[in-house]
Amino acid sequence: MVSDFGYILLFIITAVTFCAVALGGAFMLRPNRPNIEKLSTYESGEAPDGNASVRFNIRFYIIALLFVLFDVELVFLFPWATVFGNKILIEETDGVWGWFALSEMFIFIGILTLGLAYAWVKGYLDWARPVVKNSNYQSKIPASAYEKINQKY
Repeated sequence: MVSDFGYILLFIITAVTFCAVALGGAFMLRPNRPNIEKLSTYESGEAPDGNASVRFNIRFYIIALLFVLFDVELVFLFPWATVFGNKILIEETDGVWGWFALSEMFIFIGILTLGLAYAWVKGYLDWARPVVKNSNYQSKIPASAYEKINQKY
């Protein structure tokens, strides 16, 4: 007789076996014909231009973290709303459960609002625009040379 954990173990073993067989079969059946085009880097269907290690604005990460924060908030709000909306549960506890759940959620949302306000006051949500600096540098290479190179490509 298999216990409940035994079923879970059998499911995991079956999943791992299925993945191994599928990947192994694909490895055995696929053609392997590498060439220069296949081994080159891919950038939206275009030939890559410039260095790949470009400085990335840290503000993208901050916006992504704030998105994850409020996305997780919704994940916590949905089960709360389904339990809080259970009329039988609230009636059995004479409304105490309902007031407790409501106050608990206001505290949770309040803490998240304070975090958003902190990020806003600190300026983490402001998008800094780069300042364009005009250079006074005079190149020794004539502009016609650049035009000839651009016409080749």
